[in-house]
Amino acid sequence: MSPQKERADLSSPLVSGADAAKTPAARSGLAHRFPFLRTKKGIIITVVVVLVIIGGGLAGLAALPKKSKDGSAGGGPEGLDADAVRSDTHFYGESPPVYPSPNMTGTGSWGDAFAKARALVANMTLTEKIDITAGVPSNTSCPGFVPAVKRLGFPGMCMGDAGNGLRGTDFVSTWPSGIHVGASWNKNLTRQRGLGMGGEYRTKGVNVLLGPVVGPMGRVVLSGRNWEGFSVDPYLSGILVAETVSAVQSVGVITSTKHFIGNEQETNRNPVGDVQSVSSNIDDRTMHELYLWPFQDAVRAGSGNIMCSYNRVNNSYGCANSKTLNGILKTELGFEGFVVSDWGAQHSGVALALAGLDMMMPNAGSYWGSHLEDAVRNGSVPEARINDMVTRILASWYHFGQDKDFPSPGFGMPADLTKPHRIVDARNITFRPTLLDGAIEGHVLVKNTQNTLPLNKPKLLSIYGYSAHNPTTNHPTGGMSPWNFGSQPFNYTEFQSGFFGAASSLGSTQIALGGTLYSGGGSGGTSLQTALSPFSALANRAYDEGTALFWDFSTTTTPAVVSDSSACLVFGNAYATEGADRSGAYDAYTDDLILHVAASCRRTVVVLHNAGVRLVDRFVDHPNVTALIFAHLPGEASGRAIAALLYGDASPSGKLPYTVARNESDYPVYRPDMPEGRFKLFPQSDFNEGVFVDYRHFDAKNITPRYEFGFGLSYTTFTYSGLRVDKVEGDGKLFAEYPTGRVEMGGQVDLWDVLVRVEAEVKNTGGREGAEVAQLYVGIPVEGQPARQLRGFDKVVVGNGTAAGEKVRFELTRRDLSVWDVVAQRWRLPRGEFKIEVGGSSRDLPLMGKVTI
Repeated sequence: MSPQKERADLSSPLVSGADAAKTPAARSGLAHRFPFLRTKKGIIITVVVVLVIIGGGLAGLAALPKKSKDGSAGGGPEGLDADAVRSDTHFYGESPPVYPSPNMTGTGSWGDAFAKARALVANMTLTEKIDITAGVPSNTSCPGFVPAVKRLGFPGMCMGDAGNGLRGTDFVSTWPSGIHVGASWNKNLTRQRGLGMGGEYRTKGVNVLLGPVVGPMGRVVLSGRNWEGFSVDPYLSGILVAETVSAVQSVGVITSTKHFIGNEQETNRNPVGDVQSVSSNIDDRTMHELYLWPFQDAVRAGSGNIMCSYNRVNNSYGCANSKTLNGILKTELGFEGFVVSDWGAQHSGVALALAGLDMMMPNAGSYWGSHLEDAVRNGSVPEARINDMVTRILASWYHFGQDKDFPSPGFGMPADLTKPHRIVDARNITFRPTLLDGAIEGHVLVKNTQNTLPLNKPKLLSIYGYSAHNPTTNHPTGGMSPWNFGSQPFNYTEFQSGFFGAASSLGSTQIALGGTLYSGGGSGGTSLQTALSPFSALANRAYDEGTALFWDFSTTTTPAVVSDSSACLVFGNAYATEGADRSGAYDAYTDDLILHVAASCRRTVVVLHNAGVRLVDRFVDHPNVTALIFAHLPGEASGRAIAALLYGDASPSGKLPYTVARNESDYPVYRPDMPEGRFKLFPQSDFNEGVFVDYRHFDAKNITPRYEFGFGLSYTTFTYSGLRVDKVEGDGKLFAEYPTGRVEMGGQVDLWDVLVRVEAEVKNTGGREGAEVAQLYVGIPVEGQPARQLRGFDKVVVGNGTAAGEKVRFELTRRDLSVWDVVAQRWRLPRGEFKIEVGGSSRDLPLMGKVTI
């Protein structure tokens, strides 16, 4: 681990850190999401609140540290270095404290809801207000439930997992996961998915959709939750999260954009014994230009809720970090909604309230509830802070019309699906095309030689691999079950040890041998209801066309191979889940199976359902591996989608939302950081690579990837021409060095002023219609910036055989062209010549232009 001196050398005067309370004797990570798994141990906790004023701010509110057997503070595992850090006070002062927590103001469209919320809060008793700030048990399966205030007509609120579809209930759809949506690069399709999902949550009486995910963003290649987010690129992720937020909330369901912020690994995500959660040490520039970017888009789109994260940010817990919550989210971004803790992410009481947390889930725990009421009565927490918490919660409820014609909270969420219950079918048949198109467009074809694809009425088709068929079971059981967590095809014992356990080490199994993947695992997993597996869909097609079909789904890596098959299809996967990071980005078992089939079959098509980056160099250059598809996590239409693509009913149009390297060592951050050295009790993850993640790193180090960010093949070909770059006409204020606009949801409003418009033409030079994702990259004329950064994309369907192509248009805003000034603490528009590149991937950019500002 880098020493403290190195961690202080980050390029910002504002490195956020330990500004709030720490609890060295932290609780285990068991059952964060589910109240009925959280047992009370009757431990008597003594909290001593210390108010320390440093530079006009609150430096820390700390619980008493645990004592070791020798009476020294800290304790910890055996084998600690002599200079090991044993007290959290070591990190105090790394973050500028930001207090008090800003009150909601009701700016913009929030005015009416704000007024209604304030009026309701004014009629509440202190106890009623305190009650609304934490979850309670309910007779539903809602993982979070806000209690009602019946005498005032507030019915409470149901919160439901997660960002890829409603989990843990029946009669809902299994939507494509975030990574699949990212691979589609389709704004309109993303919006339709949000509308469909939001409608299902509303029908079931779920007030808050616990998603979408933009953290983790994908810094750590092996992170277990990368599949829940859209992309490793902040711009692509930001555009898609904004579409999702606006769509879901347009039907009256609140989004909980998560996990704020720097939540980039599962390893040590929660404190265990004396070992604290991992600290994401992020400098100010990197925070704004990379990790905050998509959250800013979500806030600007109106996200009514933000979920704070398990990890620490510069050694202050994410839900107790006054810099990130009070300073960045509620002040700089002008966030008007409420902040909820991730389940069980609270490790102090007074400190969290003062640092900006508004709601604790899944319950009040040992810190809030009556203790928070005591803190108000003894003056530790101003009642005005409580009023603001509740106002923010209720204003979100009002703002999205949940006081009018919204189903009763948890209306369609029975507590036990195995018992007789009222059926509430939330599925809407009009969104079936969205489910299918979404599944199709998230597949990425990266290799296709010898005219292997599309298949043309093959005489004999052979199918191999564990990811071709459905899991052997798909049904709920009383209590916990694989069905509840998207882990039907995986080793459930291993899943439990990570998800319900410590998550302090890597997972051990990389693949789900029990069947195809429709989603990843954990709270982001989806409830499988109506799903046609790849094998079932292909068998139906073979039957219709009279194709002879052979298959072998046994666990052997050396199945008998029919060498004169028209094509051999090998289905594998790469599993990932909340609660554990992956142990690798490739596995020998699947690679051996592919190589064995390819040794005898001259057209071997590999389909990988990958919940994250999957390396392929061990087999991809084999001459008989003639096609490769990254199938990601397609949702319930998986089988129909892959059949449509393999047979050419649809042309592939997905593009990679990440880079596929040739070697693990090519990535800037491959594995998660582990506790080591003097920081064994306080795991540190130094984001020393700054903004140079994924393709930015590959460009900077001149590393040739196997498949670059933005790459994807089609059954046709495209050319680019006619680049036009025009600077918008405007006065000096439009192009001023710094923005001057007022702060509303998302930040200063003039950050979204359009400064440059770019246009190009895409032509189809192949033999069939297809869709192309035109991508625009900008080179900002500032030393230390990446060579190019994605700043625009447009997916267009282009017919073949036409003289004229399709126009693609991009608008570059002030923010798109700015850098974060760590001294001025504002976005700065540099002076100089900006490079503009347009093409089909981050390394295929035939059109080059420039604009001078």
